[in-house]
Amino acid sequence: MEDTYTRSAFEAELQIPHGVARIMRFANDRPTNHVFRRDTHYWLDLCLTPRPEQARGCYTERWGPHRFERLGEIFLVPPGEALHVRTEAGHDQASIACEIHADAVDRWLDHPLEWTDRRLEGGLDIVQPYIRACLSRLAEETRHGGTGRKRLAALIAGQLAIELARYLEAIAEGPITGGLASWRLRLIDERLHRTGPPPSLGELAEICNVSVRQLTRGFRSSRGCTIGDHIAQTRIEMAKRALGEAGSIKSIAFALGFASPSSFSHAFGRATGITPLQFRQRHLRARD
Repeated sequence: MEDTYTRSAFEAELQIPHGVARIMRFANDRPTNHVFRRDTHYWLDLCLTPRPEQARGCYTERWGPHRFERLGEIFLVPPGEALHVRTEAGHDQASIACEIHADAVDRWLDHPLEWTDRRLEGGLDIVQPYIRACLSRLAEETRHGGTGRKRLAALIAGQLAIELARYLEAIAEGPITGGLASWRLRLIDERLHRTGPPPSLGELAEICNVSVRQLTRGFRSSRGCTIGDHIAQTRIEMAKRALGEAGSIKSIAFALGFASPSSFSHAFGRATGITPLQFRQRHLRARD
């Protein structure tokens, strides 16, 4: 099995308290098959370009060798856990990868965490907006930081550690019946990845054969975020993937169900900090 860094390169690096942030580029000219593991650090990865198709992760030591779950825009590997990642061949990928020592996060927890099945799965697709904002800001400082770079990075890293602790605590520790079953979560993701306007909560509840209240409460318990945040972030992920291809920005906006290109640009900019055109230009440079 390939080592994590065999086909990757560091583009920039920034030391943060109790860890490091790196801009990394992964070569995806052929299918990848590798393991992420850090014994004393959390590993957080935010994809800055579209994540490869069929990117999946499996905690083989916990789940066995056949259960691979989808990797979202952000994924987390806890200290001491080994995540086996597989992807299909595609365009090269750029990510901001943060390694944060366990003590920097765990100090904010009310109680030591048990790495339940639900927490492990919830870490593979993090859509919590504050975590995303911290990682995006660290990416900018790592690439283009100016005056006060180290001090600002330390403050952002401190907020990131707190937000991560809150996110992990929000994933309920009770029995698995408190959340949504894995098959229901898969049905939701499959529906969200279709083109066109996003589904209503009523439609998703009907697909899952639960009430809207059960849907919203169960989803938050399973994923540690609201289903509304998940819907919004899924649309941004789909937009990033489409922007890596040849279609016009206008056609992408309508295909994703936005009322106009301007509303698409506003939503994309609010989520990523850049316009769709800027994202496309960066993606094309990353492929060169």
